[in-house]
Amino acid sequence: MAPDHFGDRLTTAIRSVGTPLCMGIDPHLSLMPTLFGDVGETASSSTIRAIEDFSMACLEMAKGRVAAIKPQAAFFEAQGPDGMHVLARLGRAAIDAGILVIMDAKRNDIGSTNAAYAAAWIGHDAAFPSDALTVNAYLGLDTLDPLLARADQQGAGLFVLTRTSNPGAGDLQDLKVDGKPLFQHLAAGLAPLAAAREGELGLSSLGIVAGATWPDEARALRQTLPGAPFLVPGFGAQGAGAAQALAGLTVGPEGPEGGLVNSTRGLIFPAAAREAGTIDAWRTAIGDAIEAGRTALGTS
Repeated sequence: MAPDHFGDRLTTAIRSVGTPLCMGIDPHLSLMPTLFGDVGETASSSTIRAIEDFSMACLEMAKGRVAAIKPQAAFFEAQGPDGMHVLARLGRAAIDAGILVIMDAKRNDIGSTNAAYAAAWIGHDAAFPSDALTVNAYLGLDTLDPLLARADQQGAGLFVLTRTSNPGAGDLQDLKVDGKPLFQHLAAGLAPLAAAREGELGLSSLGIVAGATWPDEARALRQTLPGAPFLVPGFGAQGAGAAQALAGLTVGPEGPEGGLVNSTRGLIFPAAAREAGTIDAWRTAIGDAIEAGRTALGTS
């Protein structure tokens, strides 16, 4: 394994900050405080400045408090090329600050197209720098080959969409095939790939997305994928509590580990922050929200 193996770096980050909490950075224009400037529905120089200032301010608040950030590419992409430049700068700034970056871009295709996605999104020297990327394997496991090759070469990670947090996830993911739901077949197919990529601290560089809204499924997935890191969306504003969010994680020497519990709106858009009249008041509100998230996960 590469000396900077993603699973090892993830475990080290969680233990260093004392929490598996991950900060989602999604610059919803309708939710961003006016403190950061005027925004409109279409891309403009003032909107781009506001998105960058807000995103970088969130990153500053994340330092030393959460294990990783997870920018959602769609909110930057909606602003066109300038928005994507902000996303690239955010990834680079986080990496330079020593914070893990999970790029939530959910990429996948076939063949050479996937190799291009891999080059664009995976690794510190990618166009959009990251430590790990969310990907979709429902096109078939062979489509992961270029992504895995790039991740292995870069010491990076992948999080494969397996049991997502949305209410309609079961429409396809729960379809029974030979008596088992489809998502379990996917997990079984990923199991040998994940086991082959376990690092010195026991965690693989190949993980899955397992929504906090389905704790029973998360526990079952952990049985199938004992060494895979879980990326757990759905905690907080999406309705899942801490016990649900932690259902698929493991217990380390100092608390929950084995993955990341993501919170976006709960951490970057709490009511007190949206209503703050000064940057200092905003920072206090964000700090309080992060501490509440850490405490809820039992990691204050």
